[in-house]
Amino acid sequence: MPQPFLLAAADSPLLGNLQVLKAGTPTRREQLQRLGITTVADLLLHLPRTYEDLSAIRTIATLKAGEVQVVQGEVVEIDGRRLADGRSVVSIVINDGSPGSLEGSWFNQPFISGQFNYGQRVSFTGKPKWFRDHWQMANPKWEKLDAGAALPAPGIVPIYPMTEHLRPESLRTIMRQAVDRFAPQTVDIVPDRLLRERHFPSLHAAFRNVHFPASMEAARIARERFSYEEFLVLQAALALRRRDLRDQQNAPSLTCTPEIDARIRRLFPFALTVDQDQAIRDICFDLASKRPMQRLLQADVGAGKTAVAVYAMLVAIANKHQTALMAPTEVLARQHAHTLDRYLAKSRVRRALLTGALTAAERRKLLADLAEGNLDLVIGTQALVSEDVKFARLGLAVIDEQHKFGVHQRAKMRSSGNDPHYLVMTATPIPRTVALTVFGDLDCSTMHQLPPGRKPVRTRIVPKNQRQRLYQQLAEELKQGKQAYVVCPLVEESANLDLTAAQQHYEDLKASVFKDFRLGLLHGRMAESGKDEVMKQFREGKIDLLVTTMVIEVGVDVANATWMLIEHAERFGLSQLHQMRGRISRGEAAGNCILFANPTTDEARNRLRIFTRNNNGFTLAEEDAKLRGLGEFFGARQHGLGELRFGDILADRELLQKARRDAIALVADDAGLSKPENRLLRQMVIQRYGTTLDLATVG
Repeated sequence: MPQPFLLAAADSPLLGNLQVLKAGTPTRREQLQRLGITTVADLLLHLPRTYEDLSAIRTIATLKAGEVQVVQGEVVEIDGRRLADGRSVVSIVINDGSPGSLEGSWFNQPFISGQFNYGQRVSFTGKPKWFRDHWQMANPKWEKLDAGAALPAPGIVPIYPMTEHLRPESLRTIMRQAVDRFAPQTVDIVPDRLLRERHFPSLHAAFRNVHFPASMEAARIARERFSYEEFLVLQAALALRRRDLRDQQNAPSLTCTPEIDARIRRLFPFALTVDQDQAIRDICFDLASKRPMQRLLQADVGAGKTAVAVYAMLVAIANKHQTALMAPTEVLARQHAHTLDRYLAKSRVRRALLTGALTAAERRKLLADLAEGNLDLVIGTQALVSEDVKFARLGLAVIDEQHKFGVHQRAKMRSSGNDPHYLVMTATPIPRTVALTVFGDLDCSTMHQLPPGRKPVRTRIVPKNQRQRLYQQLAEELKQGKQAYVVCPLVEESANLDLTAAQQHYEDLKASVFKDFRLGLLHGRMAESGKDEVMKQFREGKIDLLVTTMVIEVGVDVANATWMLIEHAERFGLSQLHQMRGRISRGEAAGNCILFANPTTDEARNRLRIFTRNNNGFTLAEEDAKLRGLGEFFGARQHGLGELRFGDILADRELLQKARRDAIALVADDAGLSKPENRLLRQMVIQRYGTTLDLATVG
C-alpha cells in the first residue's frame, strides 16, 4: 500500500480516476499509469524534476552554451540539402542585430524549409552550441512573430519525469487542468501558524507554484514546502512515539551507585575513554528513571561501544534485573558471547547464548531458566522476541541495530508489570541527519575517540602488477607471527560476474604463494558449528591467513590480525569497506588495508579515493549515503520508515532540523495533537506511520 501524501475523503474527486480530465482515453491513462499516476492526487503529486527558465529573451551575442534559451530574430538564410549518408538537413539562420548569427538545424524534416521566408521574424528555443564561427541549435522549438511584435515571455517551463509516447506538452496541458480545478480542493495539514513562521505558501498555492511558477524562486519555495511537510509528518510521528514510550510505559529504576561502578570497572582490562565515560553517564541517568530509556549508542569502528553496552547490562544485573543482547546475525551473536565471556570471566553473571544450533532439550532448559530468573543475561538474534521467550524480570534490552532492525522491528520484550529500558547500537556510524530520521525517537550518544595506543590503519590501492610483491611482503609478516584476512565478495565462482570467489581463492592461495602457512576459509553458507570452529582457531592463532566473505564485516575482534587484503574493493560501499577495515589494527600494532580493485566508473574511483584518504567513519558514512542514496546505504528499506518522496535528508538537513524542532514543540504543547489546529496533522501521521510506529494510542 503506497504511503498517502494528501488527506482526502473517500469520495473526494482527488481520489477519483483521470476520466474527469482530458486524460480519459485508454491510451493516455495507460501512459500515465506507467508513471504511477492513476488518480488526480497522483497527478498533482507528480512534481517537475527540473525547470527551463525561458522568462528572459537572449540576444545572440549573450548566448551561453548548454542552457535552454530563447532568441528572436529575422530569417537571413534558408538552406535545404541532402547529406552523403542519405539524410536531409534544413538550416535556417537568423540574426537579431547583435554580433553573430544563430543557425537552427533539422534533420530528415525537409518540409521545415517551406515554413520559413526571408525577412520573417521568428523565435528559436533550445540549447545552443558554438560551431566554428557561429551558434547552432539542433531541432529548436520555433514560433512565427508578427512584424514588429515581441514574443511574449514563455516563463518557467516545468520538465516532468516522462514515459514513452507521452508528449511533454500533453502532460503539461493535463496538469494545468488538474491544478486549476482540483488544487483548490486540497487540505492543508500543516498548522497555519507554522506556515506563517516558516514563510511557506498554502498547499493550494504550493501546487500552483511548483507546477507553473511565476519565478524560479517561487518554484524553490514551493518544493521546500512539500519537503518540510513530509519531514514534519515523520518527525511528529517520531515525537509521538517517543512521548508514548516515555509517558505511557513504566520501567524499573536501575541505579548505578559508586560501589556498582567500581565493581564493573574492575572487570575491564583497560581504562575507559572520555567518550565512553560520557556515554555511560548518559545511560546511567536514563536507567535511573522510571521512564524507559530509549537511547542510540553510535561509535566509530573500534571506539568501544560494546564495552559501554556491557557496562549498562551489568548495571541492570546489579539491580537484580535480567538483560538481553539481540544481534542481527548468529555470527555476531556468537562474537558478542565470546566478548562477554572475556569481560565477565571473573564475575558471577549467569549468561547463555540462544541460537538455532541448540537442541530442543537445550532450548527448553534455557527458556525455563530465563522464565524462572535463573539467567541474568541472554544473547541471541531476533529469536529473542519469539512468543515462547519469557523473562522473569527484564530490565534492559540491548539491540545491536546494524541497520538490520527497522523502527517497526525493535523488540517489544515485556516482563511482568514493567517495560524494559532500550539501548540501540549501530554497527556503522551514520550521518547526524540520518540518525534524526531513522532513529528520531531515540536520544543519541556518540563516541568518536579511539582507545589509547590504537593506531590508524594504513590504506592503499595496489595495482595488479604489484600483487606478487605484496604477497611476499605479507608472507614476511606472517612469518613474524602476524595474522591476516583476505576478503572476497563471493563464496563461489559466478558465470555472470568476473569476481574472485572465496572458495577458489582459498584453494589458489593454499596451493601457491602461501602453501607454507595455515589457511582458513569462512563464509556465510557454512554450518554454524563450522564457522565457530574456524573463528576459534583464528582467535587462538592456529590460522595465519583467513580467506573470508563479508561475514566478518562486524564484530570479529582478533587483535593479532594486522593485515587485510580486499578483492574487488570497488564492489563494496564506503561503510562496508570501513567496517571491514575496522577488523584490523585492534591491538597496538598498526594495520595495513590493501585494496585490489578494477573500478570502471568515476563513482567507483571516487569512492575508493575517499576511502584511502579518510579514517573517520562518520565522514565516510555521510559520503557513502550521498554516493549510493539512503536505500542502498541501509539496504532494501531496512530502516523501516519507507521512502521519502520529496525531501532529501542529506541535502535538506536544515529543513529537516526545522521540521524536527517544530514537531517536538507541537507534541510538547499538545501531547496527542488533539487541538483543532493540529488534528489534520495527527490524521496524516496516523495514516502514514500509525502501523509502522505503533501509534494506535495517539490522541
